[in-house]
Amino acid sequence: MTQQSVEPRTAADDAGEGTRIAAGRSWLDRYFHISKRGSTVSTEVRGGITTFMAMAYILLLNPLILSGKDAAGDTLGQKALITATAFAAAFTTLLMGFVGKVPLALAAGLSVSGVLSSQVAPNMTWPQAMGMCVMYGVVIMLLVVTGLREMIMNAIPLALKHGITMGIGLFIALIGFYKAGFVHQGAHTPVTLGPAGELAGWPVLLFAGTLLLIFMLQARNIPGAILIGIVSGTIVAAVLNAAGVIAPKQWANGAPELHGSAVSMPDFSLFGHVEFGGWGKVGAMTVGMIVFTLVLAGFFDAMATIIGVGTEAKLADDKGRMPGLSKALFIDGAGGAIGGVAGGSGQTVFIESATGVGEGARTGLASVVTGLFFAACLFFTPVTAIVPQEVASAALVVIGAMMLMNARHVDWADRATAIPVFLTVVLMPFTYTITTGVAAGVISYVGIKTAQGKAREIGAFMWGLTVVFLIYFALHPIEGWLGVH
Repeated sequence: MTQQSVEPRTAADDAGEGTRIAAGRSWLDRYFHISKRGSTVSTEVRGGITTFMAMAYILLLNPLILSGKDAAGDTLGQKALITATAFAAAFTTLLMGFVGKVPLALAAGLSVSGVLSSQVAPNMTWPQAMGMCVMYGVVIMLLVVTGLREMIMNAIPLALKHGITMGIGLFIALIGFYKAGFVHQGAHTPVTLGPAGELAGWPVLLFAGTLLLIFMLQARNIPGAILIGIVSGTIVAAVLNAAGVIAPKQWANGAPELHGSAVSMPDFSLFGHVEFGGWGKVGAMTVGMIVFTLVLAGFFDAMATIIGVGTEAKLADDKGRMPGLSKALFIDGAGGAIGGVAGGSGQTVFIESATGVGEGARTGLASVVTGLFFAACLFFTPVTAIVPQEVASAALVVIGAMMLMNARHVDWADRATAIPVFLTVVLMPFTYTITTGVAAGVISYVGIKTAQGKAREIGAFMWGLTVVFLIYFALHPIEGWLGVH
């Protein structure tokens, strides 16, 4: 995708005068190119609010995913996590609005948070895990500046990109089912329905009801379906709790009730808790693979999302060029570092930005509005903390289902495509690591293409990845041969 120093002429420029203001434009209009892109201030405000409503669920889900213990047995406080999530989303989205000037909103990437929780934190402390987050953000920024990001995107087969997205979706769905108590580790089986082959307790039934409600709302194309489902489930939970139907001890993260005032000062206790040392126990190879996995988790969707939403907003021309693309990609990469410093995981562009575009948003003013709403949430942490874990888990499953819809883009009749995608998708949840799925997909793709006599189609980058992942799988015996423990 070739970028020009001059802003390309887009569909918005060719749309005619419409609502454009010929003269006497306000500074707001001039700065964000509102009338130039065929929009109005009121339209941008409406679009920004719509985007916030569509992605506000992240304030609940990100703290849920990051609620586990690290290698030292420490956990991150829920209120501090909500503050970190809201602050990082507000800061990066405002940055995208004022600097990128495009209607794209950012927040904690669930795939990145999943890697931090399942692969990084069990091997090191949370401050060290956030240090990894900063490192991956810096790596992505360097890739953007050097132009390597686009080269890498082009080198990895499209089917594998879809497979990675689908695998992460299935992985996130598994986390949701497990956090809700719908899936347990069985006494004689790896997993089972409920604790003993059947669902137990009202909270898990509330999870199932919330999940079904969100799916029904989505089937009717109701805007903000996830948020509506979470709010509805929380209200039902609060009523059942207040009526004494459910004992407080049955809730996974405490009874859904408000303690004290609904408004409080933000808890910035996680801000700046970043460490870049103490990795000797896990080894340089493991550190490298973790950073690589985080880059993968936050890498693939961003460019496609930015271009997809930009095209929907009629900002991209017929060659896919979009004004501010380089800035948008750089800010998306910076989101990884910003989220790590804030203590709320790496930030990335959300596909929910398309909901605001659907309402007519065309400029960065919409992102500014979305960012301001996230900033306002900093002072309503007690209200957010009411949401039960079982209700929030339903949204994780929904997000997983949405990511699995990429299956429609895969040619399942082509074994050279289907087998690597299959291994990528199933091994992520089955091994509880995203890296393993990506590694199996890359190695199998290269192996099958070679067996078909199509080795020249693979490319140097994929060959390099294959070598790295072969070392990853054989690391234990290699360390044994070298006498490293």
